[in-house]
Amino acid sequence: MGLTILVFAKQVPDTKNVTGKAMKDDGTVNRAALPAIFNPEDLNALEMALQLRDRFGGKVVVATMGPPAAANILRHALYMGADETVLVTDRKFAGADTLATSYTLACAAKKIGKFDVILCGRQAIDGDTAQVGPQLAEKLDIPQLTYVEEVQQVADGKLRAKCQIDGGFEVVETPLPALLTVIDANAPRPAGAKRLMQYKKAVTRSELRAKSGGADYEDANRLAEEEKRLKKNGLWIHEWSATEVGADPERIGLAGSPTKVKNIQSVVLAGGTYKDIPATDDAIKGLVHELVAEHILS
Repeated sequence: MGLTILVFAKQVPDTKNVTGKAMKDDGTVNRAALPAIFNPEDLNALEMALQLRDRFGGKVVVATMGPPAAANILRHALYMGADETVLVTDRKFAGADTLATSYTLACAAKKIGKFDVILCGRQAIDGDTAQVGPQLAEKLDIPQLTYVEEVQQVADGKLRAKCQIDGGFEVVETPLPALLTVIDANAPRPAGAKRLMQYKKAVTRSELRAKSGGADYEDANRLAEEEKRLKKNGLWIHEWSATEVGADPERIGLAGSPTKVKNIQSVVLAGGTYKDIPATDDAIKGLVHELVAEHILS
């Protein structure tokens, strides 16, 4: 039968360009003002999912919660080899912290249905909390392995993985279904040229409707026929709203987010004075005495 593997990915602002000016008055990031990229460790999670499918069979479903433009990373996932994609998008999701995000993703996972493994990147570069994966596992009531470097085996309803820990690693076994958070321990494959040419035409419901003013999409029947054709050819990116995933309005977006960011700022480390210390016994003894006198050493 093979594995059904879900990958939850995120489109993130390129943090190299985040400054204090990128903040909104409500304490959220003005994402529209920043370049957007595929979260790096989510690419590692996707690569691990594709490797698992190649080894054990099955399918890879990639989902993301974000604005309509987040469909771009889903197309990238298709270029790499994903089988299906889902965009969970709604204005009601705006301003979500990790608690509200994990709740929304749990709703999406339940709508997707049966799965064997969920893979997430360890953390997103726009928050660095590493909370969404574990919170998602908690909401789905499934076991979790974090800091996963490698999946060694999947057999008899169990998965064995190598996980990074301080000073080394440990090998852990878990029953399935389970959630794994993945670190940057593999090299994500590049987009396949043939898949890029094929899936660059993949669209969401909103993107298809945006074209409805054209001569080829003048009525609802033609729109429905085009949707049917795209689904048949694997060019359909599923798009679900808050209502469609069955999310409680009080648990999503700002309403469901107790975390509030007061401010962010760019920190620039400026160089100070320095002193050259000759590599002699007397010079080193002098440095030690100076450090003791300044109470840096005791």
